[in-house]
This record gives sequence, structure tokens and C-alpha cells, in this order.
Amino acid sequence: MAAAFLTLKEQGKIALLTLDHAPVNALGTGMIAALHQAMDRVEVSGEISVLHIKSALKVFCAGANLAEMRANFVDPTRIGQQVEDIRNIQKVLKRIETLPVVTVAEISGAAMGGGLEMALSCDLRVAANEAKLALPETNLGLIPGAGGTQRLTRLVGAPAAKRLILGAEIMDGQTALALGVVQWAVPRAELAAYAESLVQRLAALPKSALSQAKHCIGAAFDPSRDGYEEELEATRRLLSETETRQRVEAFLSKEK
Repeated sequence: MAAAFLTLKEQGKIALLTLDHAPVNALGTGMIAALHQAMDRVEVSGEISVLHIKSALKVFCAGANLAEMRANFVDPTRIGQQVEDIRNIQKVLKRIETLPVVTVAEISGAAMGGGLEMALSCDLRVAANEAKLALPETNLGLIPGAGGTQRLTRLVGAPAAKRLILGAEIMDGQTALALGVVQWAVPRAELAAYAESLVQRLAALPKSALSQAKHCIGAAFDPSRDGYEEELEATRRLLSETETRQRVEAFLSKEK
């Protein structure tokens, strides 16, 4: 099933997930199942430290599957099914968000609705200047319900989130960078090389350190967790690892 929607290639510490379901990589039942299969593979890998998500199409991802939405909307009794379909998108995006690896979204074209929500579930985002990014659901009398109101608000704050969600504003890559929606924006002609350089740089770092750092950053948004204590526990674990000790010893010897 997955091959019809995406490919996942493991290249050392990097897993390259390429969305490839014409015409727009819609987040329908098949794509969601394929993404779950991909997450299964990444989660059990002992080698992967970076997941790089990109598209083989001009569009990154245009959001929900319109054919499935249409089938639900023609029958008023299927409102519950539409809500469940959105819940299923939420679930797979939560898996991407909570992976113990660094996730990078390379946004070369349109990332609309659920497509932008997928990118927001990643740790890092790099977009083409020419890309179009939006959560335009209010145009339809809806909301970005697959995590968009929550992740975007945590990322850029309520004022910018309200600007983008309430106004259904479409951003280019540079506007998304200025608002903090993405961390980098470059000309489309340079995007692939820039994203590849980024993931290679991340993959050169110790997997355990990346995983522990991501975990501790998450504690900053959870009042039920003691992030400072988690930092100490993560440091304790890392100091017992061979690679960390080798790197620290090499650094101290150099400084000496």
C-alpha cells in the first residue's frame, strides 16, 4: 500500500520519506495508512536519527482528500465519519511529532490545510520562497482541525496564529520565515541542496543527544513536567554513553 503513496529510503542515519501520490498528496485513508507504515519503520530503526520529509510533486501536500470529504458531506448523517477522518490525520501527525528523531519538512510547493499541519508536526521546516503555505479552512466555514490551531499557536504565538487562521492568509516562504512558521526560506532552485545539507549536518550529530534534546524541549510546553530535572537526567544518561565520552574527551584534550 505504501508504495502507491510514498517511498521511504534509509540512507545511513537519514530516512528520506517522499510523498508521491498525484495530484496533490492528499491526506486520505490510503496516505494516512502509508504514513503509519513509514512511522512503524522509523520507530523500530536503531540507526535513523533524522527523518527528511519532501514531495516528488510540485505540491508538498494540499490537505484532506476531497473525494472522501465529498462522500461524507453529501450525507448529513456522516458528520461523525468526517470528524473521525480528521481524528485519524491528527493521530498520524502526532506520531510524526513525537518520533525520537529529528524531523525535517522540505516544502517546495503548496502546503495547504492538512499539508501545512503535517509540516508543523515536524521539528524543522525549510521552504522555498515561492511556496504557498496556509491554513485556509475558515474560507469553508471550518477550522484547521488536524492540530493546526494548537501547533501554530504554540509555534508563533496567538497574535500571528490569529492573523493566519482567522484571516485564512496565504504566505510565501519569506513571509512564513518572518512569522516563524518555518526556520529557513531559500529560492526554490536552491531548496533541495539546502535541505540535503541541513539533514546531513544533523545526521552527523549523535543520535542520543538529538533525541534527548528534543525530549527536553518538549518539557518546556508541559507544566506537568520538570524540564530542569529532565535535563539533568538526560545529561546523566548521555554521560554514560561511549560516543558522548569520546567526544567530550576529545574536546577537553584539544582545549588543554
